[in-house]
Amino acid sequence: MTDTHEAEASILARMPRARVQEEPLDRAIGRILAEPVVAERDQPPFDRVTMDGIAIAFADWSAGKRLFSIAGTQAAGAAPLAIDHAGQCIEVMTGAMLPAGADTVIPVERVKRQGGQAEVDGDAAVAERQFVHPRGSDRKQGAVLLEPGTRIGPTEMAVLASAGYARVMLAEPPRIAVISTGDELVDVAEPVEPFQIRSSNERAIEASLAGHGLATVTRVRLADDERLMLEEIGRLHAQHDALILSGGVSMGQFDYVPAVLERLGVELVFHKIRQRPGRPMGFGVTAQGKPVFALPGNPVSALVCLTRYVVPALARSLGRKPPPPERAVLTADVELGSDLTYFVPVRLVTTERGVVEAEPHQTNTSGDFITLVGTDGFVELPRGRRRYMKGEAVRLFRW
Repeated sequence: MTDTHEAEASILARMPRARVQEEPLDRAIGRILAEPVVAERDQPPFDRVTMDGIAIAFADWSAGKRLFSIAGTQAAGAAPLAIDHAGQCIEVMTGAMLPAGADTVIPVERVKRQGGQAEVDGDAAVAERQFVHPRGSDRKQGAVLLEPGTRIGPTEMAVLASAGYARVMLAEPPRIAVISTGDELVDVAEPVEPFQIRSSNERAIEASLAGHGLATVTRVRLADDERLMLEEIGRLHAQHDALILSGGVSMGQFDYVPAVLERLGVELVFHKIRQRPGRPMGFGVTAQGKPVFALPGNPVSALVCLTRYVVPALARSLGRKPPPPERAVLTADVELGSDLTYFVPVRLVTTERGVVEAEPHQTNTSGDFITLVGTDGFVELPRGRRRYMKGEAVRLFRW
């Protein structure tokens, strides 16, 4: 069997690089950036007023001037006005360009208007360049604003729009066939016999991949028929960039997946990992370089393996920058029964001191997916120990 770290490294080393395509900005939400984004001009592009009030030359204030003649009103989005003579001011609005000849803004709350003049309160504190956001003080023209591998969310969309990127180069999410196998499975809308169960794994897998913005998914259910599986998996392989299979990967009489993958020419990289749940997981690569993930059929095992191995691998394929590992503190002792790495579902609580605590929620079996409701993810407890103690910080994986 393979250790968890070896399985992870083997998968990441064999993931192909995703295709790149140019898309309109409207289609970039949640996608992975495939090019650096640079500032088209200084940010801000001009000396920007940050407070409604009047703009003056600080030299006039230093000379004792407190009553200014109003030379005009400068609105945001309007061409700049100018102070032509000593003792003048211009009324300015937040976001406007600082008028030429002015270098200081006095808030409107400290100013009284008297006809065409503005009088500043005698006790107002005024500093040179106050309430002015200097040109280029955020970023200079040509500076890199976003790196390739960044997932595009609200702040990234704001940056792209402000930099003039009406079209952007994005990693193309792979087309993935998610295949559940088993005669016992029926769809959610079908009648169910007492000896059958409703199929849920392919929908849970699709929800995870969609939530992470990693793939477009085709869901398929196949009966335990080796000939049918050989034909259908071969067809799906030809039409997709990767395959995720759920079920049929153990050593039972009807576990046909390993034999079918072998007949399809899949190079088996590993089969079985020293972990619980999810020990039967396998991974291989086709002759065309397409990854094949063979997940266990038990729902908890399938979700754990998906989160631990498949999600990071697909993110790497898209060029996404890996996040720093998360850790959480156990709120209770956890006993391990075998010399395996254990993945234990947890609920997270953040203390008043900012410590993330993980409350273990063990499932009854690896088929007890209902217990996962309300959990935030799982912690990884590496093999080699039989007990992890309350208060220990351990690796956290969020669903």
